[in-house]
Amino acid sequence: MLILTNAHIHTLNPRQPEADCIAIGSGRVLAVGSCKDMEPLANARTTWQDMQGQTIIPGLTDAHIHLQTYALNLQKIDCETDTLQECLKRVAERAKKTDPESWILGHGWNQNLWEGGFGTTRDLETVAPGRAVYLTAKSLHASWASQAALQAAGISESTQDPPGGIIQRDEQGMPTGILFESAMGLVERAIPKPGDHEVEDAIASAQFDLMKMGITGVHDFDRIQCFQALQSLAQAGKLHLRVVKGIPYENLADAIQLGLQTGFGSTLLRMGSLKLFADGALGPQTAAMLEPYGNNPSNSGILLLDENQIVEIGIQAVKNGISLAVHAIGDRANRTVLNGYAKIRAFEKTHQIPHLRHRIEHVQLLNTQDLQRLSDLDILASVQPIHAPSDMITADHYWGERARLAYPFHSLLESGARLVFGSDAPVESPNPFLGLHAAVTRQRISGDPGPMGWNPEQRISLLDALHGFTTGPAFAAGLESQAGILAEGFLADLIVLPTDPFQVPASELWTLTPSATMIGGQWFWTK
Repeated sequence: MLILTNAHIHTLNPRQPEADCIAIGSGRVLAVGSCKDMEPLANARTTWQDMQGQTIIPGLTDAHIHLQTYALNLQKIDCETDTLQECLKRVAERAKKTDPESWILGHGWNQNLWEGGFGTTRDLETVAPGRAVYLTAKSLHASWASQAALQAAGISESTQDPPGGIIQRDEQGMPTGILFESAMGLVERAIPKPGDHEVEDAIASAQFDLMKMGITGVHDFDRIQCFQALQSLAQAGKLHLRVVKGIPYENLADAIQLGLQTGFGSTLLRMGSLKLFADGALGPQTAAMLEPYGNNPSNSGILLLDENQIVEIGIQAVKNGISLAVHAIGDRANRTVLNGYAKIRAFEKTHQIPHLRHRIEHVQLLNTQDLQRLSDLDILASVQPIHAPSDMITADHYWGERARLAYPFHSLLESGARLVFGSDAPVESPNPFLGLHAAVTRQRISGDPGPMGWNPEQRISLLDALHGFTTGPAFAAGLESQAGILAEGFLADLIVLPTDPFQVPASELWTLTPSATMIGGQWFWTK
């Protein structure tokens, strides 16, 4: 038995919000309370660890991450730069260091921050002549490819746009190198795929990067190779981060045939929801809108699934015990998904199917008429607070007055909806303290756009934000009786902070870093 003493513990358990001592054994919390309460539990084999007045909170879960992509992206060029020229400089530096036959891969660019907007194949040719270069946008809904990369994919002037995708072209009709949505897959299929062991090694390493940030669990939405890697790591005793694994749509039939259901597995690795995409993203202006984008009256985004398709797929899933997690960013996409969910809920009721925990991923923009519907339909709002300050300038520019109800965390809470927080890494940093800061202040770490934050009426309290990273993901995973709070019988997943987050100015929340991270009663990270 391990007893952590002389600590300031925020349990997030409403029945016992605070304590100063916690007993741990066999991977679970044995007791929480005062140190005097712990004395009768102790024996000769008990280890007492003095936490020296530090703060303990439950471990934090990132409920929307692309784990394999994040892990592999740690090896890519960081293209999240203030200028296109700096991004090109980094490409040139990588080109000098890599084999001429190797692909140059990068991630993170955002044309909305660059003077002049999108780059072109010509730009890449100037810094990496003849090289196959492929750089994904921060949103992961657009990419930038060199001429050699386009040629490897067979993309030319005569190539037609694939369904659900766009190949950007210049005035002469030639591809510029910018690809949107499904068009990205044309090049990605030509890129040599990382081997299974490479993916396993990347995830095994990345999990410790996440633990250092205070993350003890994730809900992953990458594809089948990631699931295979996670299983291999778990079998080898090398997976320590708790993972809820989403089911890609292309594997729905396989999951049904195997009888896999949402919630199957263990507290370490378990099945999550079926992932669907209803639209694109804000950055490349492919999010599906009820009204056109402010800068482009002819563009209302791309609706990737209509209501009937969502219902058809949804019924197939729920009949087989699989819940849904549908990506929806624009107000039209969110309305379409909610319309679909209303019919799926009716089907569940009529056919006496268990009330599954369906989600909408992102919920970035809602029409006022749809705000109450997530609560009414009992749909989880899986949102990423860090997106709000990151996207605020772009949202104001493209959505105008509609952006007043963008990233509406307070309004969703007030409506009775349950918030589930994540990062969408590698789209954003998975650091949960950046997410907490964004949810509470609606500011960037620079303090922009000012003391009140962006659309300050949508700020929420630190306690509510912490629940978004703890009890919210636990409920979404069907683990609310085992995870999310520090209480007797719950998993011993916790983090130690040198500073009490409730005692620091909200503007400084992003600076907090754990001094230790425990999962299942084991210290996996200590400073």
